[in-house]
Amino acid sequence: MVNENNEQATVENEEVSTEETEETTEKVEEVEVSAEQQKISELEAKLEESENRLLRLQADFDNYRRRVRLDQEAAQKYRAQNLVTDILPALDNFERALKVESEDEKIKTFLQGMEMVHRQLVEALKSEGLESIEAVGQSFDPHLHQAVMQVEEGEEESNTVLEEFQKGYKLKDRVIRPSMVKVKQ
Repeated sequence: MVNENNEQATVENEEVSTEETEETTEKVEEVEVSAEQQKISELEAKLEESENRLLRLQADFDNYRRRVRLDQEAAQKYRAQNLVTDILPALDNFERALKVESEDEKIKTFLQGMEMVHRQLVEALKSEGLESIEAVGQSFDPHLHQAVMQVEEGEEESNTVLEEFQKGYKLKDRVIRPSMVKVKQ
């Protein structure tokens, strides 16, 4: 009987031991699954962060390429700006010299030659996109005109340009030099 009791106790111990082992195995599996889920979540978060960083880098690069393209287009469009700016004082002097009146035939011939050179110079500048700003009789525009005098004389409307002291010029759509004008107050 003692043997039977021992056997029964051993069987019961084995059953309890098997149950405990199964419970422990289940707990270990749950812990492993939980650890794997956590690892998966961490990897998914890293992947999402990497994808976001890649998208931001792509957007930054696209913006950079667009800015460079716009800068190159502007540089090409206004490539003559420095040259035009340097030539404008000479063009002004040409125009002042052409206003000289004389009765002498030699001077008249000389002035005709200067007028031809002036016309060629103006045509060359026009081909690059230079155009003069119309001022006299126009409404005053601070983007195009620089008022150096204001007077109350004349019958024109208020804010009308009466006289132009220095011609203004635009290169394509950019004002290179505003017209210096006298304005009706």
